[in-house]
This record gives sequence, structure tokens and C-alpha cells, in this order.
Amino acid sequence: MAGHSDNDLPLPVFDRPTKVAIVIAPYYSAISEAQLASARGVLEAAGCVHETIEVPGSLEIPAAITLANRLSNFDGYVALGCVIRGRTSHYDVVVNESARGLMLLGLQGLAIGNGIITVENMDQAEERADAERLDTAGGAAAAAVHLIALARRFGGEKKSVGFSQGEYQIAGTPKGDPTA
Repeated sequence: MAGHSDNDLPLPVFDRPTKVAIVIAPYYSAISEAQLASARGVLEAAGCVHETIEVPGSLEIPAAITLANRLSNFDGYVALGCVIRGRTSHYDVVVNESARGLMLLGLQGLAIGNGIITVENMDQAEERADAERLDTAGGAAAAAVHLIALARRFGGEKKSVGFSQGEYQIAGTPKGDPTA
């Protein structure tokens, strides 16, 4: 993730409009407000327009990004939330599965910055959500912007995740030569 060192890449400059969805689970309101301020600041510095989408929890963030990608025209996504360890194993499920979902979407070609904070206690959450630090929400926004720039550099057309909306072939009606 961006923001972990003093030699971060400068934000890219875009030659056409760039639209980013910030998908956030605002479970802890003070933390969420700081995360949003940080991510929005970076996106605005990069000249991106953005929209905020709220979901109930961090587990819903990958599903919301999938829906937004299929049904809208976003160039990239910033995933934000805060998961604080409790006394049960639910923390591990939320942390691992939300990260896995975002990683799978990223490997399918979506430009996603993961800024979901995973901490042991509220003090750590407040420290990690500080808008001056760019290793969480601001860093996630920067990562998304860099991935959008990379996708545009490669010139690829945006493709859907999952089923394609192209032509379908029904079993038993092969096209062309049916021999192998």
C-alpha cells in the first residue's frame, strides 16, 4: 500500500475525467470521518471526482464494489473500514475475508486501494485513521489512483468481473469446425 515510506510515487496526472467510489463501513463514526477526510484529500489532489458508498460492515465492502463495478462507471475504488479485535474469532473472519474479497477483485483487474484498518484497540485505530498519515485511507486512495493510471497506460478497455455480457454459445450448437 502507498504511504509506507518517504519515497512514495507522486500522484499521476490524468488526461480525462477519473471517477472513484469510496466504499466505507462507518462502524466507528470518528474513525470513519478521519478516513474519509484523508481519502477525499488525496483523490481531490489527483483531480478525481468521487462518490461515497456506505455499507453495514467490512465484509460487505467487496460485494458493494462488485455491484458498483457491474452497474456503474467507476474507474477505481477505495475500500475503508475499521475492524477492532474483540474476544471472539469473528475479528479473524472479517479481516481475512474482506481482504481476500478485495484481493480477488484486484486480481480480476479492478483498481482498488485497501484502507480497511485492522487493529487491536481503539487507540491504534485512532492513530491509524489520522488524516496526516498516508498509510491507511490516504494511502489506499493513492494506491487506487496509481492502479487506475496503470490500467490507462496499458490502454485496456474496462471489462466486467464475472460473467461477460458478450455472445453466448448454447451447448450442442458449435461454431466452426467441431473436431479437435
